[in-house]
Amino acid sequence: MSGLFEMLEAEEAADRFGRGPIPAAPYYDPAWYADEIEAIFKRQWLHIGHVCEIPEPGNFIRRELDFAAAPLLIVRGKDGEVRTFYNVCTHRGTQLTQDDSGKRSQFSCPYHMWTYGTDGRLLSAPDFEKFHVAKEDCSLKQVATQVLGGLIFIHLGPDPAGSVRDQFGALADEFDKMPCAQAIATTEVSYEIEANWKVHYDNFQENYHLRFIHARTGGPAIGPANPMGYPTHYGFNGPHRSQTLWKNPDPPQLPASMMLSSMRAAALPQPFARDFVKTDFKLFPCLHVVWLSPDTMFTHTHMPVSATRTRSRIRMYWASESESASRAFAREFAMMSLRDVLSEDRDAVEAAQRGIASGVLETINLQDHEVLLRHSYQQVVARVTDWRAARARGSHV
Repeated sequence: MSGLFEMLEAEEAADRFGRGPIPAAPYYDPAWYADEIEAIFKRQWLHIGHVCEIPEPGNFIRRELDFAAAPLLIVRGKDGEVRTFYNVCTHRGTQLTQDDSGKRSQFSCPYHMWTYGTDGRLLSAPDFEKFHVAKEDCSLKQVATQVLGGLIFIHLGPDPAGSVRDQFGALADEFDKMPCAQAIATTEVSYEIEANWKVHYDNFQENYHLRFIHARTGGPAIGPANPMGYPTHYGFNGPHRSQTLWKNPDPPQLPASMMLSSMRAAALPQPFARDFVKTDFKLFPCLHVVWLSPDTMFTHTHMPVSATRTRSRIRMYWASESESASRAFAREFAMMSLRDVLSEDRDAVEAAQRGIASGVLETINLQDHEVLLRHSYQQVVARVTDWRAARARGSHV
């Protein structure tokens, strides 16, 4: 996938996208956050799950999108189609289920027993003839849903302007080549962090902090020839970004090698390709994808909860079931090792949010190797600016 990005060195990228401070307010201001939700998160395809979580008709998963007050049910219908509905009974709004996942042939509201099929149609309701409304007008409210490379995406807009493939452009075909496209099992961890979604996402868009926060685990990307662990190149494709990581020719053996070994054991029993180029890219607005080896990858999504809180989900993908206890252990160990590395950032990210939200800083300073943060910021600003201009005209973008 890296070949689909325009690759630039740090100074080249800085020449392209600018230098100097950027305003701090968009990283905590509630009014700006509210406009981001309208301008971005209600107008983009968002990664919400994987098809292996709902492999058979009747399987469902539940998601909560706090930024839109949207309780969702992602369901595989009897016809095999993946659909997303609001988890809201069309009688008086009661949520149909509180289960995180499961399998049902129908969904019944616990309040008054309105019952719906896996295609969202109202099947029955007690004394329905007294409502003076047609059943077909009482179906569950549906959310646009598409699948790309096994990943489930939803769009909260009433009439999406384009498909998920349109959103990712030339990058879309690459999803079919990644491990997620063949995955039949996943391992995942979700967590919440007291930070704006951009502050949290930005942490994974620069390596400037590796030497200080990941001194114990950042060995593969830090060495005497590159003590700060800077990437060699930065990639750009429309609103999307990537980075080419520098490889330490003589990395320390622990603990990073233990995590890689567990990932090898967790995936299919085939050789780890030594010439495989690790892909690390950030897809607008909030999807971080890391392709570690030919058969190992993870996604990391960052969904806003509020102006200063984010819910993130890490998911690793496997092309086979855990047919043995040792492989199940290896997969869990791989995920926990990854979680532990990412957890090393938490205190620093939350401290950064508290500092920014204090209002002390009017601007944030970015250096040349933080160009992905600048590019991300510019993409957000462009969309919020357009949204505000359309609102001022009394129209919609």
